[in-house]
Amino acid sequence: MDDFVVAVRDWLSANLVGEFAELRGRGGPGSEHEFHDARLRWDQHLAANGLTCLGWPTRYGGRGATIEQRIAFHQEYARAGAPARVNHIGEELLGPTLIEFGTEEQKARFLPGIADSTVLWAQGYSEPGAGSDLANVSTTAELRDGKWIVNGQKVWTSLAHVAEWAFVICRTEPGSSRHKGLSFLLVPLHQDGVTVRPIQQLTGTSEFNEVFFDDAETDESLVVGAPGDGWGVAMGLLQFERGVSTLGQQVGFARELDGIVATAKANGADRIPSIRERIARAWLELRVIKAHAARTLATVETAGSGADASVSKLLWANWHRSLGELAVDVTGPASLIGPDATSEGKPNDLSDPEHVELDEAQRLFLFTRADTIYGGSNEVQRNIIAERVLGLPREAR
Repeated sequence: MDDFVVAVRDWLSANLVGEFAELRGRGGPGSEHEFHDARLRWDQHLAANGLTCLGWPTRYGGRGATIEQRIAFHQEYARAGAPARVNHIGEELLGPTLIEFGTEEQKARFLPGIADSTVLWAQGYSEPGAGSDLANVSTTAELRDGKWIVNGQKVWTSLAHVAEWAFVICRTEPGSSRHKGLSFLLVPLHQDGVTVRPIQQLTGTSEFNEVFFDDAETDESLVVGAPGDGWGVAMGLLQFERGVSTLGQQVGFARELDGIVATAKANGADRIPSIRERIARAWLELRVIKAHAARTLATVETAGSGADASVSKLLWANWHRSLGELAVDVTGPASLIGPDATSEGKPNDLSDPEHVELDEAQRLFLFTRADTIYGGSNEVQRNIIAERVLGLPREAR
């Protein structure tokens, strides 16, 4: 076994103890509210031990790890049941984007806070009229007296309620349309011109938010890339979003499937032929997903781009949604009960996620209904494949 793998495995075993022991398996989809402060301290503990920003160059606070080492880390992290990262958006998305497209001044200002997990970021892409269709952005930014003045609304903004900053796609050229005239701005969220409103999800939690900009300000220098070139920067970031951490995600998927198999064996559902067939199919399809990810990673460090990334998204999103359906079917009628009461017999208050009790099957089912929508809907991914791989005409607008 590689020395790096052994070192990571031993470190995780030695450090997921004490105050961090209760974090195992916490903070995943549908339970983002769990132990937020403790998980942030865990992120900072990882950073202090050189286990964040593994792929970043060492001159920017990273480890300069090889892609093989990064894959191994994510796999070991998932196998250990380590908690979901609070700083994922900064470390895995914005950080690599700044390294690729940012100025040296921007890197010096923002990368240290990302690397040590002391400054949290949110992603301001989607809008009410521009979800998966990012080129339809209408939020504007106007340059006045050395400041960008931002007006508009973003929606489905993950973790904006705990973030200090957001990277925001804005239309900065009046009269421009589609992907032209967009800029990639870094905007502070703690100011009078920004309102963050959490959106309650099916799981009772509020990972997503609406964010309103009313004459919000950011410095002229905080545009990444040239003004008007935001589309290219945004597309570069989306490639990072589907990077090596997706293999770690698949280890988490495998753990979820193992839990469903254990439930089926315990309650006898594994003796139902249709359930056995679906479990076998899920097992096989997960290996197809892993093989596709490994193939694309072998040639392109960012897990492929364009059609490769779209194929990957279609594979895992549809698989995971089906897994949620399998989870409740294996659980049986009990999965239909609640969330109407807590274990203390008190009614669940859906406005307070700390007092909404869902079992794992229920949470998995409810959250995975969104898998085929966020990060680019199924329809958008299929259009990309049709146009870029099959050469079919663009969809009529």
